[in-house]
Amino acid sequence: MGNYFHSVVLSESSCKGCTHCIKRCPTEAIRVRNTKASIFGEKCIDCGECIRVCPYHAQKAVTDDLEGINRYKYRIALVPPVVHSQFDPGTGLGKIMKAVEMLGFDQAYDISSYNDIMSAVIKHYLEQNNTARPAIYSDCPVIIRLIQLRYPDLLDNVLPLVSPLEIASRLIKTDIVKRKNFRMGDIGVFYLTPCPARVTGIRAPIGISYPYTDGAISIRKIYGNLCKNLKELRDIETVEGYGFSGRGLRWDRIGGQSYSIGSKNYLAVDGIENVINIFEELELGKLRGMDFLEAYACTGGCVGGPLLVENAFVAKARVKHLSETVPSHGLISKSEVEGLIDTGLLNWTEEVKPKKQVSLDPDIKKAIQKMEKVEEILKKLPGIDCGSCGAPTCRALAEDIVNGRGSEADCVFRMREKMNKIDRG
Repeated sequence: MGNYFHSVVLSESSCKGCTHCIKRCPTEAIRVRNTKASIFGEKCIDCGECIRVCPYHAQKAVTDDLEGINRYKYRIALVPPVVHSQFDPGTGLGKIMKAVEMLGFDQAYDISSYNDIMSAVIKHYLEQNNTARPAIYSDCPVIIRLIQLRYPDLLDNVLPLVSPLEIASRLIKTDIVKRKNFRMGDIGVFYLTPCPARVTGIRAPIGISYPYTDGAISIRKIYGNLCKNLKELRDIETVEGYGFSGRGLRWDRIGGQSYSIGSKNYLAVDGIENVINIFEELELGKLRGMDFLEAYACTGGCVGGPLLVENAFVAKARVKHLSETVPSHGLISKSEVEGLIDTGLLNWTEEVKPKKQVSLDPDIKKAIQKMEKVEEILKKLPGIDCGSCGAPTCRALAEDIVNGRGSEADCVFRMREKMNKIDRG
């Protein structure tokens, strides 16, 4: 993972050396040394928790700029349901889509109908009953990377299917090439993203070697422009011509996938810490009676993404309202699902393998010796995991010390003991 692309980056000039990020990082990928934070790339899964909690905005997301769409002759915007949740429900879904096109896109596509396609495909896979239970499908790239890094035994449970945004990109590009005589490279497809993980999912995709999606633009970054465009459209009654699905709109809120596939025996979990707790139970052999597991790193689902503007609970309520008021069409038939699967556009094309945990040493003998040293150091540390040393836990500090990335002097309690001995001596 040394050369692995990351969409979450650190601005050292903005970092004040607080410990908010190290306490919330689910993979212990952050350290604070010499009053500055640093990220271990081999452990980072781009969940964006550090972006969410940093009071100084030192953690940032690398996303595409709007100007980047001008590299393409024909420009497509993929609009997820969470975009609609950023505006008052009375705004009008069509107007929001038109406001997106006014940013410079030739055409905007709502993702909700493609969510319906994926619902039918997941339902088909579950009915085949040849997948380990509970079957895990996650539209959230963080979840798959978390499984790769910490719970590799659960990879057998993961359905080998691409995300709805990638399905949309593939079907839309293929259609435009046929209808408009464009070459594939002339068409740029950009996803309006609520989180940095989507950027990583596009630039360093899991399970596919060639993504059809060309970029991801932060919703927060373009929110002001969208508001401006909507003001220009306020005198227009309605804007037609975009396909929406109430069922598909539900996808961006926790439980939406399970509802859409009609599962009666499912578990829906949101929030990275809660997901970790559930995965721990799964690895212990619990919850095997479930058919389907839906998981999101962000609280509430995509409506809780760190690159959004609206309060997550308000956004969640708006998605619920829209999903209940916008008509839903029937899911595509079994024969249509099988036809899509036969095209090869829906499935992973590469085996998803576990990511190696960072070991104390590649040499097993040295690693065992280092582990013994870690245990010795741990006995000297207070064991309260306060984070004052710049590491998230006392064990993490002990491992850092053994690997030369820290010292016992980083622990304020150990320093106090030494100073007291000096005073008494």
